[in-house]
Amino acid sequence: MKEEAVGVFGLFVSAFISSTIAPGGSEAVLAYMVSERQFNVEQLVIIATVGNTLGALTTWFLGSLAAKKFPAEELLSEKKQKSLHLIKRWGSWILFFSWLPVIGDGLCFAGGWLKLPLLLSSVIIFFGKAIRYAFVAYVFI
Repeated sequence: MKEEAVGVFGLFVSAFISSTIAPGGSEAVLAYMVSERQFNVEQLVIIATVGNTLGALTTWFLGSLAAKKFPAEELLSEKKQKSLHLIKRWGSWILFFSWLPVIGDGLCFAGGWLKLPLLLSSVIIFFGKAIRYAFVAYVFI
């Protein structure tokens, strides 16, 4: 039982780290654990999703802190202002794509920087990440 808890905690940590600025391979960890057939797949998907969502919200909060010292309007060039305008236009819904490699972390950071609503952002991030992890699990069942 102890080894199972360590494995599940490892998945959580991997998912959390993968959703911050640091790179990670939580999909590979999930795929391995699903293919081993020692764990409940639904629980693995939920654990990975929660860890990854909390990591994304950490990045969101970093963006929120950065906004206090560095307002977007004063710091960014006109071209980058257009990118932020796109995020403002779509609002929290753009965070559904926070699971995407490379740009996902930036979307979460920008969401915090632009002070998008936290509760709605959290729910949307969670569902985007849940769909991604469910797909990975389905492929490796």
